[in-house]
Amino acid sequence: MTGLREGMAEAIRLILGFDPEILKIIGLTLLVTLSSTFFASILGIPLGSWIGFTSFRAKRPIVRSLNALMGLPPVVAGLVVYLLLTRKGPLGTYGLLFTVPAMILAQILIVTPIVASLTISGIHMKVKAVKETCMGLGLSKFHTIQLLLYECRYPILSAIAAGFGRAIAEVGAIMMVGGNIQYKTRVLTTAIVLETGKGNYGKALALGIVLLLIAFIVNWGIGLLQERGNHERRRTSS
Repeated sequence: MTGLREGMAEAIRLILGFDPEILKIIGLTLLVTLSSTFFASILGIPLGSWIGFTSFRAKRPIVRSLNALMGLPPVVAGLVVYLLLTRKGPLGTYGLLFTVPAMILAQILIVTPIVASLTISGIHMKVKAVKETCMGLGLSKFHTIQLLLYECRYPILSAIAAGFGRAIAEVGAIMMVGGNIQYKTRVLTTAIVLETGKGNYGKALALGIVLLLIAFIVNWGIGLLQERGNHERRRTSS
């Protein structure tokens, strides 16, 4: 208990003291996580929307494959990116290994199946009703897709939130391709692992608190948007 109290006291001191190294780690964490979530959403939302909207023969195997990739072990994703970026790999000439772009690429590989799969689930709930409504109104396929995406905006937001949550908690893949280099590729999760191993429990606890706060703020904001949407739907239906 004494060690825990001392760790909490040191964590509060580091957070309130705006420790430069912690601020750098927080900034890099936000850069990597937000960038990877953004690019994964750009890839995953159109892919999930197309699969959810369209009927074709291989749809079920593709959906099952995406669902399976939601549980892709991060170290496997890290290994794939590492082999691509290592000096003897196909992209080795660009010198991206142990850099921020390598970390973003690894997280995109992890997050994209999550966003795509959850987008498919959201689209699937409303696609039939929207298609029937638009067919009755004589709307084009383009306008049908627009309306479908609008109706599914909150499930899609949930998909993005889930992807962000997976990205910000990731440690294995970015440790492998980023190298956990101080002031260059060290993010909150890798720093927590390092400081815990060194016995700096106060600093590790401070980083953990910051990590929880970031995840809480982002998911709280998305939750507010979803509650607002539910309120609007109830008001419209009444």
